[in-house]
Amino acid sequence: MRYKSIALAVLAFVVPETALAAMPEKPSLVGVGSGTRHVVDVNRAPWRILGRVQTELGVKCSGFLVAPSVIMTAAHCLWRDEAANFIQPSSVHFMLGYDTGAWRGTARGVKFIIPSTYDPFHPLRTSQADHATVILDQPLMKSQDLLPIVAAVSGQAAMLAGYQQDRMELATGDMDCHVIRVRGQLVDHDCAATHGASGAPLLVREGAIWAIAGIDVTAHAGQGGTAAGFANELIVNKTVR
Repeated sequence: MRYKSIALAVLAFVVPETALAAMPEKPSLVGVGSGTRHVVDVNRAPWRILGRVQTELGVKCSGFLVAPSVIMTAAHCLWRDEAANFIQPSSVHFMLGYDTGAWRGTARGVKFIIPSTYDPFHPLRTSQADHATVILDQPLMKSQDLLPIVAAVSGQAAMLAGYQQDRMELATGDMDCHVIRVRGQLVDHDCAATHGASGAPLLVREGAIWAIAGIDVTAHAGQGGTAAGFANELIVNKTVR
């Protein structure tokens, strides 16, 4: 009788094939849709500027060098909801070329500047200002190895890569996407990217080279997202040398 009871219990949990076929597929990650992402080589151009931003509270985002000792990332990555304040600059660690626990160089923040127009209590409403300029305690790259900063144009070929939530130990990105539209300081794109790519550089093709056109800040319900452009920001002109 005992064995018969076990057998009946097992059968009770067998799901018929017809029921399995009717089960909905696992939904795509926000911002990814049907897009294709690949692992990028963070030791080769143009992704040599890319690194992981990590705080002492465990927050992980993406970031990139715009000067030998200056990075850009998303401002919302530096905000603490529980304290209703931004973290201390010294809590910011940048790991250049991060790849499965290894990196080419690391530095700590000593100061960061966030536009006064960014409201952390209403991040979507002020997403055009959702960027932070972080001054590091030491240089990590030579000026000649950095990428230029430009204003995006609708229709431009684009790429976007960062440390995304489903593969946070590797930099992954969409190498074949486009700028959809430019709305003031906001740049909509169709690049496949999800949470964790916040702070990653949106690269656009400028002739024969790649240039930085913005910082990824939001993912759309389907594929793609929005980056905050900063080419004309005084904050960059004053800090990036």
